Amino acid sequence: MSFNDFDFSPEIFEAIRKCGYTAATPIQQQSIAPILEGHDLLGLAQTGTGKTAAFMLPVVQHLLKSKGKHVKALVIAPTRELAEQINDFALSVIAGTRLRTLAVYGGVSKNVQISRIRKGVDIVVACPGRLLDILNDKAIDLSRVEHLVLDEADHMFDKGFLPDIRRILRVLPRQRQSLVFSATMPQEIRHLAEDILRNPKTVQISRIQPAKSVEHTLFDIDQKQKTRLLVHLLQEKDLKTTLVFTRTKHKARNLATQLETMGYKAAALQGNMSQSRRQQSLDGFKDGTYTILVATDIAARGIDVTGISHVINYDMPDTAEAYIHRTGRTGRAASTGEAFTFATREDDRIIRVIERSLNEKLQRQTVSLPRIAKDDEAARPANEQKKIPAGSKNNSRPAGKSRRSRTTSSGVFGLAAQCKR
Repeated sequence: MSFNDFDFSPEIFEAIRKCGYTAATPIQQQSIAPILEGHDLLGLAQTGTGKTAAFMLPVVQHLLKSKGKHVKALVIAPTRELAEQINDFALSVIAGTRLRTLAVYGGVSKNVQISRIRKGVDIVVACPGRLLDILNDKAIDLSRVEHLVLDEADHMFDKGFLPDIRRILRVLPRQRQSLVFSATMPQEIRHLAEDILRNPKTVQISRIQPAKSVEHTLFDIDQKQKTRLLVHLLQEKDLKTTLVFTRTKHKARNLATQLETMGYKAAALQGNMSQSRRQQSLDGFKDGTYTILVATDIAARGIDVTGISHVINYDMPDTAEAYIHRTGRTGRAASTGEAFTFATREDDRIIRVIERSLNEKLQRQTVSLPRIAKDDEAARPANEQKKIPAGSKNNSRPAGKSRRSRTTSSGVFGLAAQCKR
């Protein structure tokens, strides 16, 4: 199904063209028309299926016809990273219009955000805590919001945000369009949806199932030894094109710098980078300038690079869906791939969740790391590390150890290529 099948304005069609979209994804095919028609909607779909475009494109279409200077659309997201990603996409969609959007979250100046709000914004993409804070300061008026979107509602429940959500709902007008998106439907989210949606249309996209093209290995490791293990694997295994996932932007940046200083062709992909720098990292990873890309989950959305030989979960993902998406970056196009996951004691709960999702027991693997130095060379700050040429071998391997560490496969899984948003 083409985006031409929808009655979008020329400005939105131009934004779609610049984003490189060709065909609508299933969630977009089923959601856009009902939203354009003004229906409330409950969308059940996982991250990476194209939800952001599914709600943002039709909401912006509505806003182009809306008059007045007030907050017209409110999107609530559970994390700063997701709020940034949604806001970035909103910016790309409204580029040719007079609409303005703002991301609101903690960790940055509240006064700057309030100043932007007072100057006038049409779309607010917010995390619940900071939004409530600004509401308590009476610095934002949500009484004329026309469109409400709750994205990743089940994640908001996991983070304990539902009481905050209900407090925010009390200041919104009753007459509005409400859209709720969630990967799963626990009872609490079902009750919330029943409370805020009026005769909604329901769209459900089948749960993503891993295929059988990825070999999985789970390494038991102490948190402080993760970098050391990563360097060991880079030295001992044939990791041709490797995507490394970290939990935070700060760690992605520092780890990429560390690897680059050690002589590896590594780059970072994280939310604090400029768009041109992000594109440079991604293009370099595609053309072979970089063989290692260190990324966060949010920044990695939209990566569609063939020939990724390995995915390494330096940090454990928060959900089973995220694990499937991460590891599904390898083993594509009839190729096989390997996924290495670094697991600490704190990760036992999410490992059990992943095992239930995959219907497969992940066998843990321990590895004896060679001593590098008294104070771990791989753990030193990047500017203090000794450069090691890419592909060089560690000569400090204990006698009798084979060059390749034994790995244990827990089964073979994979994932078809996913859409950008």
